[in-house]
Amino acid sequence: MRIDVSFPASFYWAIYPRMNWVERRVALAGLGATLIGRRARSAEPAGEVQSVRGECYALTADVRRSLATAAAVFIGDSVGTGPQSALALHLGEATNVRLGPEARLRIDRFIINAGGTLVLERGAMLCEHDARASGNEMNILSPFGLIAVRGTSVWGGPSNGVFGVFVQRGAVTVTGRRKTVLVVSGFGTNIAYPGDEPTAPAPWGAARIKSALDSVM
Repeated sequence: MRIDVSFPASFYWAIYPRMNWVERRVALAGLGATLIGRRARSAEPAGEVQSVRGECYALTADVRRSLATAAAVFIGDSVGTGPQSALALHLGEATNVRLGPEARLRIDRFIINAGGTLVLERGAMLCEHDARASGNEMNILSPFGLIAVRGTSVWGGPSNGVFGVFVQRGAVTVTGRRKTVLVVSGFGTNIAYPGDEPTAPAPWGAARIKSALDSVM
């Protein structure tokens, strides 16, 4: 079952008049997740924990629970990590996610045999999504932009003083306020601050790639 929460356009602008479109989508995703968490968490499993290191937790409707290997996670959960911690999740049939220290990820929408929407609120993540198994794309939303993932291994998070997106395998589109760029395997893009546009994709050096991937291990 899929639950979509929608409101009139006038409602969005009345509540979030000064936000750019990405910021509005992040805020509205949070509102939808709150409602979903209250109504459907017990009926809407999203996946399970593969591994934990250090402090790992889930928040739903202001209730916090610790996460351990094989624990279930649900639509509407915000999963997070503490300092020097890491969390690995298997979501649905086709998606694996790794979070590094002091990260927070909200499972906004998820369809077990299809795609979904994840909201990276802070920190770094690695997302591996197999479109051959699901046939649908995964969307990752952050305050910096929207990442559309299909059959891809992609990292996103703080890197060299900016928000970076690096593609290990496949291709993604990264959308800022008005501009969309296509990023292919071995290339990355930067977004300097929320509301800024993604830079032209360029190869990342070995040291930067290693630092990014190490941050979620």
